[in-house]
Amino acid sequence: MTAESFLQQFMPYRNRLYRLSLRLLGNQADAADLVQDVYLKLWNMRDQMDQYSSTEAFAMTMTKNLCFDRLKSAAKQSVRIAQNHNLVDNLSPDKLIEFDETYSSIEEFISNLPEVQQLVMHLRDIENYQFDDIAQITGLSPNNIRVSLSRARKTVREQLMNRNGYGYKNY
Repeated sequence: MTAESFLQQFMPYRNRLYRLSLRLLGNQADAADLVQDVYLKLWNMRDQMDQYSSTEAFAMTMTKNLCFDRLKSAAKQSVRIAQNHNLVDNLSPDKLIEFDETYSSIEEFISNLPEVQQLVMHLRDIENYQFDDIAQITGLSPNNIRVSLSRARKTVREQLMNRNGYGYKNY
């Protein structure tokens, strides 16, 4: 594989790889370094890429595994999601404050989910991956992915409703 064909094949994944690593590592510099490491590994494996049915899924899996390796080696437990400020550009100041508070709450709730639920939720709801692609990245079955995603969404929804006082307490 030539350098040009490598760039054409793998550079479109750069932003997704970065967002996933940022989501899992919670630090922009670490995420950027990890993506560079992924590209270096992909380049070293460039002649073996034809054995993979989806090079994007392979790159995402490699990114996920390297992130988990770094998190384990550094003994980090918190995982954060990158905030997308493009959604809030046209909001009034009071709505912006409300949005930031809600977003921070959701981010906190997601960071308290089990790792698998965090990953599945990120890949499906943030990256818009299909269930088959998520299965290839995570190694989970599509049914397990659906269950994990459903549980994650339900947990986040319930916690948000309780925090905002929309829920009711059972006495």
